[in-house]
Amino acid sequence: MIRCHNISMEYVRGKPIIDRLSLHLEPGSFTFLIGASGAGKSTLLSMLSLEHKPTQGSIQLFGHDATRLKRHELPLLRRKIGTVFQDFQLLNHLSVAENVALPLKVTGEPKKQVEQKVAELLTWIGLEQFHDAKPTHLSGGQKQRVAIARAVINNPALILADEPTGNLDPQLSMRLMHLFTSLNQIGTTILFATHDEHLVSHFNYPILYLKEGQVTRTRRP
Repeated sequence: MIRCHNISMEYVRGKPIIDRLSLHLEPGSFTFLIGASGAGKSTLLSMLSLEHKPTQGSIQLFGHDATRLKRHELPLLRRKIGTVFQDFQLLNHLSVAENVALPLKVTGEPKKQVEQKVAELLTWIGLEQFHDAKPTHLSGGQKQRVAIARAVINNPALILADEPTGNLDPQLSMRLMHLFTSLNQIGTTILFATHDEHLVSHFNYPILYLKEGQVTRTRRP
């Protein structure tokens, strides 16, 4: 599913955030990505989501060398990826429902099916009353839930989640974790970046620790 070989990313020359990192995630796996603030979790996810290209190394996604693809070839690959961004990246001129529906509209799903799926998911995350609201009228936690709904609505093959429960209370965090685990159980590969080690302790999934641009992997007993 994901193979990274010696990838690096530096925003300032000679000061890599990610430094010759290699990793392999199997299809259907669920993996936590943990690291201190500023360790590079968001940077790593931005490369895996094809938002940024590494300054060196290669990234294999779905059997393709993503670092060698041309710009017009990337959208087809991105459609297989659901990304939860730390800063939400919602479109403020669209309603909550329209934001959530975007991945389905891109693939040309019929309007009635889109409306049904959006309504069901908004009800599940407790935001059905905000169907027509604009993101500017939502709290941070509500925006986070909308971002998660948008990322998962089309059952992507891969979900990259950057602190997806960071603005949520513990009860809602656990509820949404069960959404991610349910998706994983039907075959979705998930890489879940978080600083919440208490949340991580409730699930027996492998952990990648990111430090000084490198990852170490562990599985708890």
